[in-house]
Amino acid sequence: MIFVDEAKIIVQAGDGGQGCESFYRDKHLRYPRPDGGDGGRGGNVVIVADSHVQTLLDCRYKQHYIAQKGGNASSKGKTGKTGQDCTIKVPKGTIVKDLKTGLLIKDLVESGQSVVVCKGGMGGLGNERRKILVSPQKGEQRNLHLELKFIADVGIVGFPNAGKSTFISNISKVKSKIASYHFTTKRPILGIVTGEEFDFIIADLPGLIEGAHKGKGLGDRFLRHAERTKILLHMIDMAGSEGRNPLDDYAKIEYELQEYSDKLSFKHRIIVANKMDLPGSKNFLKMFRKKYKGPVFAISSLKGEGLNELVDEIRKILCLENSQEK
Repeated sequence: MIFVDEAKIIVQAGDGGQGCESFYRDKHLRYPRPDGGDGGRGGNVVIVADSHVQTLLDCRYKQHYIAQKGGNASSKGKTGKTGQDCTIKVPKGTIVKDLKTGLLIKDLVESGQSVVVCKGGMGGLGNERRKILVSPQKGEQRNLHLELKFIADVGIVGFPNAGKSTFISNISKVKSKIASYHFTTKRPILGIVTGEEFDFIIADLPGLIEGAHKGKGLGDRFLRHAERTKILLHMIDMAGSEGRNPLDDYAKIEYELQEYSDKLSFKHRIIVANKMDLPGSKNFLKMFRKKYKGPVFAISSLKGEGLNELVDEIRKILCLENSQEK
């Protein structure tokens, strides 16, 4: 499946139906009686969050959406049929904005949430209610910008090939693509970590690089998903297996997070030293702990070492976050 987290669409509500001009005649009436009905209302355009939809791919390739026009009225006071609404299904976590003004219309964070983005035009009035026909109204038209931000409890950030995909595959039910080359993960991947107390959702975000907050390597599009999370899990290749210095890696990613959004700066962090099974990792970890104070969880995603302790810590923090929200 192709992952698309941004789309621009044009939506058009249905026009109102035409009112009817008609007169009832029979031998008992001296003058004909007006009996033309009113036109039907045009259909609305509604955007609905659906948990079964994972991407904005459909909106990328189908950019025009038009609701049904209201039915025309007829004689004997018969009203025209109401136009059928046009329903657009999007993933939960989709932000709906007006493309022209940039104003937020709705943030659809829960499955089943909906918003009417364009209202159908009122039907024209027939001569049964008014002596003179009233013309129907046009349906509203709008250009919209749809932006998807994944909703997850935990987001994993770090440089490419830091072991994020291996980690999420070992602790959750998802199987992320794993390889020894950069940018194996090209779209955010959600995994569910089950437990006796509660389950939580963890997101494997594609590897970041320097300049990500400016859009380099599509970093700004990946960072937007981190804004929804409660915890950021910063994973570091502590063995320096890519020829980089783990201390520099940490500082660079933290800089990208701060530059992108203030929200990310204040999120709860868990620092994870990965690849502790490789040579040189213990020396780098000693240097790291001297420079950066605070807890560091040393793990090996490949061998499964230290994963249970890390998951337990995530659960403790989520319990605290949930209690504070309540």
